[in-house]
Order: sequence, then C-alpha cells, then structure tokens
Amino acid sequence: MNKKPVPVFRLPASVIVQLRHVLPEVAGRAVTAITAEVPAYAEAFAGEMGAKIEGAVRAALAMFLNLIARADNAEGARGAPMEPALEGAYALGRGEAKYGRSLDALLAAYRVGARVAWRDLARISVEAGVDAMTVTEFAELVFAYIDELSAASVAGHADELASTVRARHRNLERLGRALIEAEPAHALAAAAALAEWTPPATLTAVLLPERAIGNLLDLLDQRTLQADADGERAVLLVPDAHGAGRGHLIRLLSGREVVVGPARPWERAAESYARAGRALALSLTGDTEDHLVALLLGADPGALSDLRARVLAPLAGEGEASAAKLTETLRSWLRHHGRREEIAAELFVHPQTVRYRVTRLRDLYGDKLRDPDWLIMLTVALAT
Repeated sequence: MNKKPVPVFRLPASVIVQLRHVLPEVAGRAVTAITAEVPAYAEAFAGEMGAKIEGAVRAALAMFLNLIARADNAEGARGAPMEPALEGAYALGRGEAKYGRSLDALLAAYRVGARVAWRDLARISVEAGVDAMTVTEFAELVFAYIDELSAASVAGHADELASTVRARHRNLERLGRALIEAEPAHALAAAAALAEWTPPATLTAVLLPERAIGNLLDLLDQRTLQADADGERAVLLVPDAHGAGRGHLIRLLSGREVVVGPARPWERAAESYARAGRALALSLTGDTEDHLVALLLGADPGALSDLRARVLAPLAGEGEASAAKLTETLRSWLRHHGRREEIAAELFVHPQTVRYRVTRLRDLYGDKLRDPDWLIMLTVALAT
C-alpha cells in the first residue's frame, strides 16, 4: 500500500479533543445519511451489520484525527503513515468485488459520509473559534483523506476482479483437462461447480493449431472450454453443437485447419476428443462424421492389412499390373453392384473390358463372389 504523508496542519489540541468526543454521533449521522442516499447499502446497514459498519466509519474518522493530531503536535510526524486506513479501504474494495458489486455504491457512500462528517467537524471547529483559513485547510485535508480511501478501495476492487478472473480461468482450464482425460463423473461435476460453469447437453471436441484460434472463441458459445492437447495444438470443447447446431459449427469453422469430433453428452467429451485425435493421426481433417469408414478401417491397421491380404489371395498368381487392374475392377464392381455400364464409366474403360475382367474374377474367386460373408470382407478390405 502506498504511503502518503499528511501535511503539517495547525488545529488546536482542544478542538481535536472535542472532535474525538463527538465521533460516535458523527459516525451515526454519516451512516444514516448513507442509508438514505445510497439505496444499495440500506439492507447491509440493517441489524448487526449496520453496527459493524458504523464502527468502521468511526474508526476511519478516528484514524484521520490521529493523523492530523500527530502532524500538528510532533515535528517529526510529518508523513505519518495512513497504512491502517488504506488497508481497510483496500479490503473493503475487494469485499465489494467478491460480492459481485460495482464500486458505484461504495464511492457514493464515501462522498455522502465525507459531506456529513465534514459538516459536523466544521461546525465544532468554528464554534471553538478556529479561523476561516484553518477551517478551509481542514476541509482540504478531510476530502484528500477520503480521496485516498476511495483510491485504495478502487485498487482493491480491481485486484480482486483480476484475481477472480485468473482463478476462474484456471478452474475452467482444469475442467477442460479433466473432461478430455475422462475423469469420473463426480470429479467432473465438482470441477464444473468450482469453475462456476453450467454444463450443456453435449460437448463437441475441436482440434486446431494454437495460432488458428484468433477471435474464434468470441464467435462460439461462452461456455466453450479450452485445453492444450500438445505444444502446438489446442482443444476446444464446444457446447450443444449437435443437431442443427453442428451444421452451424462446421460452417463457422470452414476454411480453418480443424478436426471436429462427434457431439457427446458433456461428461463423455473424452470420446469426442479421442475420435478427433484418431482422425488427426490418420491425417483426416474437417468433420469426422464424413470420415467414419476411414476411421473404422484405421482403428487397427494391422487387422486391415491382414484382411486385405486374405481377400486378395486369389489374385496372387496374377502379374503385378493385372492384379492391380483386377483389384480396381473388383472394388468398382462392389460399389456399383455389378452394373457394367457404371463400372466402365468409373474406370474409363469399355464395357467389354469390364466384362472380361469380371469373368476373370469369377474364375479366380469362384463361389466366393456369391458368399455374403466374403462380400462383406471384400467391401471392407477394398473400401479405401
């Protein structure tokens, strides 16, 4: 807290004694005026809390009288520290921020209290025979003191807000991390409560480079969570991007280097993150809903390789070029359910060429091309 010296000020000791004597009455009148003129404090001043606040007002006035008494009576007391009063005002500002209130009411209360207190203090000083110039200097000191208290409260309020914002940001980051790490439901609920985060119905994981975030968060639901996947890539958990909302999200992300996982109930956001991660590992981008077959086939590359080797075994005796053409024709034959004209159009060959190749495939595979189980295996193996 900054120290600010109190200037040397000549107020008779007898006057200060009188001022101390009336402090309780002055504080009471200040509280009454604040209650009447600052509605936000009417409830706070009621009952036991009112007595405490009145005591705080009385203490602040007493501190001021102590300061000017020291400045008046002790040559070395110039610059007497105001720390106790400033620390109290600073704490008051932090308290207002903690309760979610702005500083408007508190600063208004300072102004009202200073006006009422000064009216009483000035009256007693004049009645004690203090000259006009001294009374004027006294007024300047009173209001300078109130300005210092106000500034301390403003600083406390700002610091508390900044601290609160930082703490909530940390709690939201921890929640995002807990979600993608699939922590238990009770732990997720506790983390959400600590972060003051209202759970949505679903969350959708979006993977994107850190550099690509830009102003994207401003365009998304305010409840969107952010977590770090690694040093270069970030994870956004977007609320309620299911149904029609998914189309809106995909359009919003258009043109960005992203991978979008499926929407999942918010406690199961890790599933969305995991699928987006698998897509990224397979160099797939955009909407994972458009890559479900590739994701399925890429889930176990070794199994897929073994399956391909098994279903293409009948072609082992063919030359490399012939095997490649027959494999290409078999894939198209499966896609178009044997319709020769469509196969020829896709492969850019004559229908008669298709007829020849399919005949060769029937010779090699025999009854397998009529076996449903084999047809499924061929379809899966040749899907990509």
